[in-house]
Amino acid sequence: MLDYLRLTERATGTKEGCAEGDCGACTVVLRRLVGGSLVYEPVNACILLAGQADGAEIITVENLAEGDRLHPVQQAMVDQHGSQCGFCTPGVVMSLFALYHAAEGPVGRDEINDWLAGNLCRCTGYRPIVDAALAACAGERTDRFTAEEGEVRARLHEFADADELFLGSDEEGGAFFAAPASLRSVSDLLRRFPDATIVAGATDVGLWITKGLRPLPRILWLGRVQALAAIDDAADAVTFGATVTHMRAAPYLAAIDPDLGELMRRFAGQQIRASGTVGGNIANGSPIGDLPPALIALGATLTLRMGERERTLPLEDFFLAYGKQDRAAGEIVRAVRVPKLAADERFRCYKITKRFDQDISAVMGAFKLRLEGAVIAQARIAYGGMAGTPKRARAAERALVGARTDFDESWRGALDALDQDFTPIDDHRASASYRRRIARALLRKALTEMSGAPSAQTRVVGIREERAI
Repeated sequence: MLDYLRLTERATGTKEGCAEGDCGACTVVLRRLVGGSLVYEPVNACILLAGQADGAEIITVENLAEGDRLHPVQQAMVDQHGSQCGFCTPGVVMSLFALYHAAEGPVGRDEINDWLAGNLCRCTGYRPIVDAALAACAGERTDRFTAEEGEVRARLHEFADADELFLGSDEEGGAFFAAPASLRSVSDLLRRFPDATIVAGATDVGLWITKGLRPLPRILWLGRVQALAAIDDAADAVTFGATVTHMRAAPYLAAIDPDLGELMRRFAGQQIRASGTVGGNIANGSPIGDLPPALIALGATLTLRMGERERTLPLEDFFLAYGKQDRAAGEIVRAVRVPKLAADERFRCYKITKRFDQDISAVMGAFKLRLEGAVIAQARIAYGGMAGTPKRARAAERALVGARTDFDESWRGALDALDQDFTPIDDHRASASYRRRIARALLRKALTEMSGAPSAQTRVVGIREERAI
């Protein structure tokens, strides 16, 4: 999309910085209908495919001002001296423009900091930028975009059809971009072209293009298949379709447990959460994906579909080895079902990174216990970053059964058993010895909190008691 905006539309206010979705200089906003509601989604144009804007309105920084009259967000940036070199400013402005429309009332400094986690500024520092956001978002939303929402909603409804989108050639050796509108069409295309690259949010595939320079002649985008975007919130579980974005999934996960809400708050930046999908985070098979360890600990199950046939398997069984999953050619991730916690179950998860925002896990630990009083009757423990796949710590689980949450000496066997479960590697994110030590520390931390210790004693952020209040 960035190339299209700059080279074809000559909308050069949108900049290229990192070309991998980290710096936010390329941020634009997609205004689209989601579940009948008009939403403003900040996205990274550098890794988003142009075809993914199908059915949406693209808003760039050039669109904000009306003649010489700046948008309230732009004017606040001027008034608060939030811009210096200006290179990253368009992306910052577009992120704040999305916040301006997403927030239902005045926003606080912490919320603004979270919203700007996907934008870098090396000139002014963030204080004047945050001050600009506080000023712009303090009052009623009165820009022209709000005034025209009724008309835009009607226009976008015209695009909400069941037509298939196919650009290119379906001849042998031909290249194409396809956006099927039904599961049957997806199956038909994959039967004919099993080598097609399946795309949901492109937050990973986009880097194959910009960084790996990989040719992707045949792309099958799932964004028009409404059946894959559904969320079923039942009494005992929530089921996410494969293309449900992290932004949409976050409140449902946070309702299961506050730690899942904290995990999603630190899941990349707002632009990635608006594009990246629950199914994509699973299907790419990364050993350091944020969601799989947490979902494995919760006992999630995965539904895969090929043609008209579907099969379900425990999520942990999907990951076979590094770079290898239990998914046949032409088979897609259909949905993931995440059980909710029972009254006698406790859950904790922690993400360990080199920096707080916008970073990939060095180690991710997730823990679910079923308690009978103070006795652990059942345990599910999963880690990311400790092996070639997200993996359960089965020896530690067995050692915890019968242990007491109120007697830390009974935990020793489980802590020692982690050395049987994992043989981590050294890489640029962490050494093997650090990973072993932090895995033990996270398990002890979870048990300490589940024993009743206030999380203010064990955490710097994500304190559970404050969130509960």
